[in-house]
Parts: sequence; C-alpha cells; structure tokens
Amino acid sequence: MMTPLFVMRIDHERDIVAARVKARDASAALGFSPQDQTRISTSVLEAARTVLIAGQAARAEFLVDHAARPPRFVVRFLAGAGAGERLRAMRNDDSQAALGLLAAQRLMDQCAIADEADGVTSISLAKTLPDGAPPNVQAAKDALSRPSGEDTAAELQRQNRELIAALADLRERQEELTRLTRELEDTNRGVVALYAELDARADHLRRADESKSRFLSNMSHEFRTPLSSIRALSKLLLDRIDGELTEEQEKQVRFIRKAAEDLSETVDDLLDLAKIEAGKIEVRPAEFEVDTLFSALRGMLRPLSPGGAVELLFESCEGLPPIHTDEAKVAQVLRNFVSNALKFTERGEVRVAASYDDVRRLITFSVSDTGIGIAPEHQQVVFEEFGQVENRLQQYVKGTGLGLPLCRKLCKLLGGDVSLTSEPGRGSTFSATIPAHYGADFGAAHHAASDTRPAVLIVASNPIERLDCEAALRDSPYRAMSAATLDEAGRLLARTQPAALLLAVRPAPSEAWIWLAALRAQAATRSIPIVVLGEDEDRNEAQALGAAAFIGKPVGGGALPGVLDAMTGKGRPS
Repeated sequence: MMTPLFVMRIDHERDIVAARVKARDASAALGFSPQDQTRISTSVLEAARTVLIAGQAARAEFLVDHAARPPRFVVRFLAGAGAGERLRAMRNDDSQAALGLLAAQRLMDQCAIADEADGVTSISLAKTLPDGAPPNVQAAKDALSRPSGEDTAAELQRQNRELIAALADLRERQEELTRLTRELEDTNRGVVALYAELDARADHLRRADESKSRFLSNMSHEFRTPLSSIRALSKLLLDRIDGELTEEQEKQVRFIRKAAEDLSETVDDLLDLAKIEAGKIEVRPAEFEVDTLFSALRGMLRPLSPGGAVELLFESCEGLPPIHTDEAKVAQVLRNFVSNALKFTERGEVRVAASYDDVRRLITFSVSDTGIGIAPEHQQVVFEEFGQVENRLQQYVKGTGLGLPLCRKLCKLLGGDVSLTSEPGRGSTFSATIPAHYGADFGAAHHAASDTRPAVLIVASNPIERLDCEAALRDSPYRAMSAATLDEAGRLLARTQPAALLLAVRPAPSEAWIWLAALRAQAATRSIPIVVLGEDEDRNEAQALGAAAFIGKPVGGGALPGVLDAMTGKGRPS
C-alpha cells in the first residue's frame, strides 16, 4: 500500500532545487540520518535533472510504500509519452545524465525506469526506512507542504556545505581504512611468520620422530638375538637335555623363559611401531569373511581366558558382507583388544562383535568387557605410547603400554581409527572402525577428473571424520577431495581452487587456527569459503578468524550440503 505525501511539478531548473529541498525535508521527518538525507536529496536532484534534460516536464510524487518489507520512502518521477526511449538511451551513454542516474542508483536502494499506463514513463527512487518506530507520515506531509523559504543560491550553498561535510567524513573513513589496512598487513605478516615457524618446528619434530623410529628399529633388532638365545637355552634346560633340574631350578628357569617371552612381545610391538612410523610396513589387502576371522581368533584366544569366571563370546556375523583389507593386521588389533579385556576383567564376559555401515561403507569391530573400566580423564592416556593407568589389578597383570597405541596406528594405516567408551566399575568397549574395502576412497578420486561438480576440500586428520564428510557429500551437488594433513591440503590448494574448504580443527586446534589465519591472509586463498568442523568451544574462534560457517561434531544428516549451498549458490558447477 502506497501512502502519498506530496506531489509537485518539475518544469524548470528551479523545480530541481525545490525537489531536492522537499526530499531532504521529508527524509528528515521520516527519521533518516543526516548522511542518508544527503544521499536521498542528491539522488532526487539527479533524477529531476535527467527528466528535464530528456526534454520532458514531469510530476514528482513523494510516497511511503508500506507494502514493502521493510517499508520504504519512494520518490517517483512521471514523464509524458515518448520519454521512456530517450531516458533509456541516455542511461546507456556517457552523458552527464547517465552519470547522474548511476550516482542515484548507488546512493539509493532502488533506481528503476519503467513504463506505466497511457505511455507514461517513471523513474522510481526508493530507500528503506530506518529501523525502529513506525514512520511519522503526518510529520513528513507537514514538512513537504511548507513553502520553501530559501532561494536557489542559498540552497546551492547548503548543498555545497553538505558535500564538503560528506567529503570530510569520507576522508576520515579513508584514513581509518588505511590505518586498519596497515594493521591487517602487520597481522598478516605476523600470521605468516607464525606459520613459517610452525613449519620449521613441524620439520624439526618430523626429523626427531624419524630418529626415534630408526633408534627403536635398530634396538629392536639388536634385542631379538639375545632374547632368542635366552628362550632357546631355557627350553633346553626345561627339556632336561643336560640333566635333571631341581624343583626350585625349574621354577627359576620358567621365570626366565616367561620374562624373555614378555620382552620379546615388547620388542615386536616396538618394531611394528617403528615400521609404521617409518612407512616401512606393508598393507596386504585381500578379501575374507568376518566369520572366518572370528573362528580363527576364537581358537587362538580361548586359552587366554582365566577359567570359568570370564566367558569369551563371539557374536554371530550373519549378514555381514566380505571385506577387503589386511586380515593379519585386523586380527592383530583384535588380539590386543581381547588380551587387554581379559587382563582387566575378573568376572563376567568379554564379547567380540562386528557391524557394517552400508552408507559409509565402514566395518566396526568391537570388544566389550565387564571389567574394572577406565575413568574419562584416563581414556586418552591408554592410547599414548607407554601410557598406563594405575589400578588395583596392576600388580597382577603386566604390560608395556604399547599394545593400544599400536592398534591405533594399525587402524590408521588401514584408513580407520579406534575409539573407547568406558565407565569405571561397569566395563569398557574398544572399537576399531575401518573401510570395508581398503583404498576405496582412492579409487573414487581416480574418477574426479570427469566429475564436473564443484570440489570441496576436506581437511581432517581423523580418517573416520573424512569418511563421514565424504558420505555426507556423496549424493550432493559437490564432489569431495580429502587431505589428511595441513601440508597435503596446502599442496592440493597450490594445484586447484576448490569451491569450499571443510577444516576439522581437532585434535590440534592451535595448528589449525594458524593455518586458517594464513589462508585468510593470502590473496590466492582469501576468497575460498571455509567451514570449520569442531566442538562448541571452537565456534567463536572460527568466526573471529573469518570462517564462513561452523558445524559441530559429528557431521550428520544434510547439514553439510545445506551450508555449502548457502555459501556457493546451490552448488552450481562453475
């Protein structure tokens, strides 16, 4: 609904100035700021001048459009027949009138030329009313109906003063923008320097890690020979090759043999860890049935069960498809899980199970027990090398703290990860989740060249998070590219420009934040929309560093494609 405020004729040059005065008075009465009053009055002046240059007298209408949301202040110029073609021609040339209309278009929310009924052509200028109280329409009518007491020269002087004030304000803003730009450049240089320092430290840590791996590998090999000798000699003694042993001697030799076997297991774990970290261990994928794996484990692990107090159970694998991965490494992980569960379960059961996620194409092996459990604050410690949790059974069961870290590394090697849920006094569940087909994600990447969908780069060190994100994008208008490290992501960004980037900031948020700031500081990557995947506590940091959106863990449903649609325009291929 349009509410008319005032109508006037535009026949002469003095009417242009009068229209400017009326526009300023009306906008002041409607509550516009002084800057907006200047914008509106200047736009009205330019539109009125354009109408006269076109050789057409016109009628100027001042209105409030209540139908628009939010309501708008509208000034409409109605010119006679034949004006439309001339106005459009003027708009497309380089004349003063065209420049005036261009200025009006920039200063107002709307500047449109339209054909009305009976051959009349209109130029409409619109500005959204200020937020707050409803517009005071009567005050605007009163202001417009008052005769102007200023002559043309006085109005031009006033216009000049407004322009000078606007220029002064613009100069102040320009100086503030220059200062902020310098501060931003300094900040960017600092971020880039921090990123370079982080690279140097990461390189130092890599070299130290390589040295540790070489040391462990060399020492493991050195230990194996004397340990093999101790085990062989103790076996000779126990077999009475060189004569009988007393009862006490036999007991002591058995202690020696048991210690050598325990130390051999530790050496084997150390060697496996060193091989994985050095990239020397091979994955030998092959297709096998989970039921076959469980059958082999059942026979191998039953002797470890401490009598009738603890029952070792394997759940049915009916309905599970064959999987294609390294069976020996999966078996090694499960043996470690079951061995730990039996050590810390005094009564009840240890249950081994498997489940298949058809959507994400993941298989999860779980080992649940009714043992002593692990407190939440200690659950991360058990996955750290040599990390052990003090408990009342510690003196009866021995361990090195290498089994679970080795399980995690083996799972990561197979493209998955391990997890733990536990409650003190009620037991624990250790789970290993891996792709059902080893290397399947790389096969998908092979076809990326023929995929015209916009690419989304997923940067996540946790392979399960990467698989979750890829599954969320599988039937979306986007194709997924994945990087397990920030270095790998940087190399991908150097070769391609994705439509968006999804950054999982855990488990190393400080490195992720520095990398995010560096992306925002570099011209080549500044325009890439970045979605941060993290915990609720990461939300404010993500927004402060310029992330376009934030998604809380875990990724699920259709949240991710919807967020990407909002940032990239419905995922249309470029």
